[in-house]
Amino acid sequence: MAITLKMNLNDKLYLRDPQETKLGRKIIQFSILMIDEIGFEDFNFKKLAERIGSTEASIYRYFENKHRLLLFLLSWYWEWVKYRLEMMTMNVDDSIRKLKIAIAIIVDSAGNSNSSIEYVDEAVLQRIVVAESTKGYHTKMVDLENKNGFFLTYKALNKALVKIVKEINPSFPYPSALCSTLMDMARNQLYFAQHLPSLTDIEYKDGDYGQAEKLLYDFALGLLKSSHFTD
Repeated sequence: MAITLKMNLNDKLYLRDPQETKLGRKIIQFSILMIDEIGFEDFNFKKLAERIGSTEASIYRYFENKHRLLLFLLSWYWEWVKYRLEMMTMNVDDSIRKLKIAIAIIVDSAGNSNSSIEYVDEAVLQRIVVAESTKGYHTKMVDLENKNGFFLTYKALNKALVKIVKEINPSFPYPSALCSTLMDMARNQLYFAQHLPSLTDIEYKDGDYGQAEKLLYDFALGLLKSSHFTD
């Protein structure tokens, strides 16, 4: 059953908020499906327009270009992950338990829930994030885009994770670095497991994220529980 949920994203990411119209939601829905199918390099607005029975011009009324659309999808995803993290840790007092929940969520954003926003397949969007997310910010434009607030949702998620880390070990000197590394590890290790298996020690089969979760949990807790830091 679909739920009604609108992500509050930076309005500089789009020309018109696609979440507010039927066509806009269709653009989101099918851009996710197409990028997953053919990859971001081969994806373009002409192909998307043909797929949804519209025109390129109508898509350009929502997004300046496909890079901006990718940034919107990434921002939507990170906001969704943050929303799930807040909901699932709301009544959890134990900080170690919070960390375990947080890692499970960043490894598998879709989870086992049957509730989803009808125009977003979160599992497919996660595959895009794993495969394509670095193309959003490993660019020559990153400093300007950062200045315009395009990565605020990513930073907000990192900040939410940092809060959990500080609950476990307030004196840990690298909380932001640890949390951003965990998010990178979640994506990279899943990608390696699927495509470059000699670069990882985990396996990912049939939607089983257990090994990836254990890797991140052991890595994080090992650092947080260690009291031996050198100057």
